[in-house]
Amino acid sequence: MISFNRLRQTNAPASILLIRLMVGLVFLSEGIQKFLYPDVRGVGRFLKIGIPAPEFTANFVGCCEIVCGLLIVIGLLTRFAVVPTITIMLVAIATTKLPMLGEEGFWEMAHAARTDFSMLLGSLYLLIHGAGPISIDALRTRPDSGERDV
Repeated sequence: MISFNRLRQTNAPASILLIRLMVGLVFLSEGIQKFLYPDVRGVGRFLKIGIPAPEFTANFVGCCEIVCGLLIVIGLLTRFAVVPTITIMLVAIATTKLPMLGEEGFWEMAHAARTDFSMLLGSLYLLIHGAGPISIDALRTRPDSGERDV
C-alpha cells in the first residue's frame, strides 16, 4: 500500500514551480471569476451549456478551483489537488470544445481549447511528478521534518 508521505514525495526539478504557478493561478483566477461574473463565467455559463443543477454546480466548481488552485500554488497536497482540476478540464472539453468540433471545425475548436488542454496537461504533469522541492509537500516529507510516514 502506498503511504500518504510517499504520495507527497517528489524528485521533480525546482523549475516545476513554474508549472505549478501557471496551473494554480489560472484555476484560482477562474474560480474567483465564477463568483465575480456569474452570468458569463458561473451559473449563467453552466445553464447555457446544459450542466445539471447549474446554481450548485457552478458554485461547487468555483470553490474547487479556488481551493485547488491555492493548494497547487503553495505546493500542498499537490497530487490530490490536481485530481479535481483534471476532472474539471475533462468536463469542460467534453461539454464546450467537442461540440465546437462538429459545428465550427477543428481549427476553431483547437483555438478555443488551447487553455483547456494546457491546464489539463499541466495538471497531469503535476500528478505524475509532484510539487517539486520548492513546496510545502517537499518540506513536510524531508527526513528532518519530524513527520512520520503514515
